[in-house]
Amino acid sequence: MFTGIIVEVGMVYEIQKLAQGARIKIFSKKVVPCSNLGDSISVNGACLTVSEIDKSKSIFSFDVSHETLDKTTLGMLKKDDPVNLEPALTLNTPLGGHLVSGHVEGVGRIKKIKSIGNDLKIEINAPEDILRYCIKKGSIAVDGVSLTIVDLFSDSFTVVIIPHTANTTTIGAKKIGSSVNLESDIIAKYVEKFANHAPRDKEDSFIEKLKNYGFI
Repeated sequence: MFTGIIVEVGMVYEIQKLAQGARIKIFSKKVVPCSNLGDSISVNGACLTVSEIDKSKSIFSFDVSHETLDKTTLGMLKKDDPVNLEPALTLNTPLGGHLVSGHVEGVGRIKKIKSIGNDLKIEINAPEDILRYCIKKGSIAVDGVSLTIVDLFSDSFTVVIIPHTANTTTIGAKKIGSSVNLESDIIAKYVEKFANHAPRDKEDSFIEKLKNYGFI
């Protein structure tokens, strides 16, 4: 589990093609020293397990399956590409963003980028099965970055990127047409499942409460 608050932008050091997928080696000055074999690390929003580590060179490696390479943007990575890094949430970690599982649900594509003062307003096309869990002012993880949805459309949503986020993550360097990993708010899925499986009388009461609080 993660928070969507990026600790460091690392760099792809090497990509080794394997029969079962690929091994991706990443250079990181901040995250490698506090990591160990078997640790979970969010790499552009995808939860990966450290399979090899060389702290003397500030490099750790991750074995990535074909499934992950195909269903996320990790399969598009090249040597020297920047990547957002975040170690797993601990019990004493401030929850500055929102709960992010690191299970990427789909890939979005940047449709528009507009400068608003020092900020960037970015519109991202997204699959329908992700948008169904999105609400205005709700949370979404874009390449592992916890962001707030500003506008919500039938096939896209917008987020506003402040200068700090643009400078400390890969989001600020994205272009129109760039692909990004997306993960919707996990709480929305639990709410949906509870509502769909609750007894009818309890369901009606629960739905009414959601309406009162403006969730639906």
